[in-house]
Amino acid sequence: METELSLLFRQINSEDIDWILSQTLLSDPVSVSDLDGGWDNSNKLLEFPDDSKFVLKAWFANEISEVERVIQRHVHLQNHGIPTVVPVHLDNHGLLAEKDGFAWTLMPYIEGGFLGNDSISMGSLGEVLARMHSIPGADCFPDEYRMGFSLFEKVILLSKERGLSSAFLDILVKEASTLKENLPLDLPHGILHGDVFPDNIIGSEGSVYAILDLEEAWIGPLSFDLVMAFVGFGWEGDMPIPSRWNSLIRGYQSVRSLSEEEISAIPLMHRYATLAIACWRFWKHNISAPDEELSGRYLEMVDRLTIEFDFSEGLE
Repeated sequence: METELSLLFRQINSEDIDWILSQTLLSDPVSVSDLDGGWDNSNKLLEFPDDSKFVLKAWFANEISEVERVIQRHVHLQNHGIPTVVPVHLDNHGLLAEKDGFAWTLMPYIEGGFLGNDSISMGSLGEVLARMHSIPGADCFPDEYRMGFSLFEKVILLSKERGLSSAFLDILVKEASTLKENLPLDLPHGILHGDVFPDNIIGSEGSVYAILDLEEAWIGPLSFDLVMAFVGFGWEGDMPIPSRWNSLIRGYQSVRSLSEEEISAIPLMHRYATLAIACWRFWKHNISAPDEELSGRYLEMVDRLTIEFDFSEGLE
């Protein structure tokens, strides 16, 4: 298996495209272009003479077994009426094909771009999250959050082993300990996306068209996804935008009402979500695939930990 750094130089080529299309009834594409999305996996947008569009995705950063589970999550959401995208069936391969030790998928392209953060869009996002939180769970969703406490422990251990010195590590140790001691364990649980940021939510004109990228999805406290959506959509730099939170929570509670226990835990859940993104960014750009230009990207989230926000306004 290739190392993560070598994956930076692995790209989808014309032979890969010919190979995947040979397993479909599609003709030759009239246009092939790069498609932004993800830090490790490679995506190409294929456009065809009939104006149809598909995304070829090479899962260079994921084990094939994990890709199978991720696809199962998308199928589960689609089967329960949650807007998402599922790969097309390939001849004799099901929903994915294997090549060079990696999984490859071909998915319909969803027009629309990233969902906006206007009040209508935020309300729509809240509604869709609440609907997703109301469907039954499935075995393809883990009980552990990959960007949560297990990653915190991994980053602390690897940093010690490699002699990394950063003020963030002290913050991480302190914050993780506080969260473990104070996060309630008896809140309502269900399917969570885990990474509700604009690049994972396709939409337009105030409507959510598709929830993408379920690699971080898990079974956890429902209110966590709500505050993660605020982390992803609700801030402008170091400024939380109250109107976005109000619209998000109104949309959510139009479908599913939060309990008093969930409401009480929201500030702490928001801190957990913020720390998770900070830790992932520190791990990604300073440990896993060091990048000097991106090495300080985690500081945006660290700074947010120092900013107070009154979540109660939208919950009145």
